[in-house]
Amino acid sequence: MATSRFIKDTGLTARMTLTMFLLGALFVGLVVALIYVVGAGYAPIVAIIAIGIAFWQWWSSDKVAMRAMRAREVTPEEAPELHGMIDRLCALADMPKPRVGISDMSVPNAFATGRSPDRAVVCVTTGILQTLDAEELEAVLAHELSHVAHRDVLVMTVAASAGIAAGLLLRFAQFGGMGRSRNNSSLPAVLVAVVVSLVVYAVSFLLLRLLSRYRELSADRAGAYLTLKPAALGSALQKISGGASAIPQRDLRSSSAAGAASALCIVPALSGGGLSGLMATHPPLQQRLEQLARIQAELSRPAG
Repeated sequence: MATSRFIKDTGLTARMTLTMFLLGALFVGLVVALIYVVGAGYAPIVAIIAIGIAFWQWWSSDKVAMRAMRAREVTPEEAPELHGMIDRLCALADMPKPRVGISDMSVPNAFATGRSPDRAVVCVTTGILQTLDAEELEAVLAHELSHVAHRDVLVMTVAASAGIAAGLLLRFAQFGGMGRSRNNSSLPAVLVAVVVSLVVYAVSFLLLRLLSRYRELSADRAGAYLTLKPAALGSALQKISGGASAIPQRDLRSSSAAGAASALCIVPALSGGGLSGLMATHPPLQQRLEQLARIQAELSRPAG
C-alpha cells in the first residue's frame, strides 16, 4: 500500500494479495490445461500472445478508461476549482497529485484509474459538478484519491487483464481442441477447454467483484477520515445514486461507461446485482451509509 496519510487498511491489503495469488494460480492451471488441449508445441506461442495483450491493457488502462468515459485531461487553467480541491486533498494526504480529467456526461459520477500513482488520473463528470456542493465534491475526490493511494486501482487493472488473457488462451484452446477431437475418439479436447473456460471465468468474476465491493467500503472509510466529513460523503452518495437512477437504463447501457468503466465509478452506472448482490461491483448504498454514520458518531464523540 502506498505511503500517505490515508488510514491503512490491512483487510484491503490482504484481499488484494489473496486475489492476485489466486488469479496467478488459476492462470498456471489454465496454461497446464492449454498444453493438454492444443499440445506443448503451440502453448508457448499462444501464451506469449495472451500475455502481450494483457500487458497492453495494463499499460494503456488509463487511456482505455478515459476513452470509455468520454473524458479528457484538464489543466489548472481549464478547471481551477477542481484542481484546487485536489491540490488541497493531496497536500492533506501527503501524496503525489494525479492527473485530473472531466467527462462530458450528464450522469453524476467519478472514478480513478491508472497503472501506477505516477500514471493515475481522477476524473469527474460534468453531471457531478452540477449536482454536488463543494463539501460533497471534496468528499468524493478524497474517496477517489484513496483508491490511488491504496493501489487497488492497479490490482483491479492487473486482475482484469489476467481475465482477458485467460479468455484469449481458452479461445485458442477451443480451436485447437476442435482440431484434435476430429482425429481422436476419446473425450473431445474441446469439452475440456469449455469446462476449464467456465471455471476460470466464474472464479475470476467472483474474485473481482468481492474485491471491488470491499475496496469501495475501504475508500469510503479512508476518504471520510481524511476530510473528517463522513456526512458529506453520505449526502454525495445519495445524490449520485439518485441522479444515476433518474437516467433511463437503456441510455446507460448505450453509454460505453456503463460497461467498460462502471466498476471503477464511485456509484455503479447500472443497477442490479442478483443472488443477493453476489454479482454486484459495489456494496449496497444502505451499507455504505451505515458505515459513514458510524464514523460520524465516532468523530462526534468527545475526546477522552
